[in-house]
Amino acid sequence: MPREGEPLYKMGFLTIGRFDPADPGTGHEELLRTIELAEELGFDSVWLRHRHLQFGISSPVAVLAAASQRTSRIELGTAVIPLGLENPLRLAEDLATVDLLSGGRLNPGVSVGTPMRYEDFKHKLYPETHAQENFSKDRVIRLMDNIRGVPVSDFEGTVGIEQYSRIVQPHSPGLIDRLWYGGMMSSAIWAGQQGLNYLTSSVVTTEGTSSTDFASIQGEHIDAYRAHHPNPEKARVSQGLVVIPTDSATPEQRRRYRDYADARFDRTLSPQGPRRMLFAPDIVGTSDEIAERLFAHAGFQRAGEVAFALPFSFDETDYLQIITDMATHLGPKIGWSPKV
Repeated sequence: MPREGEPLYKMGFLTIGRFDPADPGTGHEELLRTIELAEELGFDSVWLRHRHLQFGISSPVAVLAAASQRTSRIELGTAVIPLGLENPLRLAEDLATVDLLSGGRLNPGVSVGTPMRYEDFKHKLYPETHAQENFSKDRVIRLMDNIRGVPVSDFEGTVGIEQYSRIVQPHSPGLIDRLWYGGMMSSAIWAGQQGLNYLTSSVVTTEGTSSTDFASIQGEHIDAYRAHHPNPEKARVSQGLVVIPTDSATPEQRRRYRDYADARFDRTLSPQGPRRMLFAPDIVGTSDEIAERLFAHAGFQRAGEVAFALPFSFDETDYLQIITDMATHLGPKIGWSPKV
């Protein structure tokens, strides 16, 4: 795994695709331009995060369908689709469609659990069944079966001039190998047992550990995932942290970036809330400074690829500077080479 002098196999970044509610189309187009630039810069992947009922991308699969027609190489991921708001059969149709349109570049990441702020909109989401909905990992199993081609219908044949299939159509055979699961310790173990790929993020819980050191806990999650995977040498793990290189940033940008990280720092000092969630400090600095911190990070040491999270509240100029510095300055410092 990436230690100083060793290769980092894949580097990407994660964004929510922020937009102005008075002009959402412009924000979506800006995101597509960013994905195009990412491919030009040689990134291996770009990942979109869901933002339901907020001013960020609510339909990453649709956006990635558009991105698939404006790129040719870069992997396109979701980190993550909260399955509590999805029907696994319908989602499998959409994912397979976009995977085929992209030439097999889709990397869907999913998670389960009760949707955030569910009480506020459950009557509109599931008017008759909101109290009975199953938000457990059963939803992932259903999605996996649908993607694999396990029959979902009792009928196959022709009625009049229409043909029907027992399995979800279209079927994209390689998609199941690019399905990711995100979560904490129990989820890491379960993802390994299922043979899924594993997404970490800049948030952990202290579940199953006495440690309050973020990097150590993230490293433990990755170790547990690999220990339970049937083929750990081929298991893919992506590390997620907020990383902001400042090599080409203006003095004003550097000040804003550090103010952003400072405003979020207190939450990293101790576990938060009933779930004892622990947040990673945002890493801001030159690529030399960031590389030094990453090489000492237990999570980074164990992950063969990274998807650095972009901050939520900056503008297009800032994001272009950050991802350009990631590709041209930070990447080479941490053992990554751009793809062409």
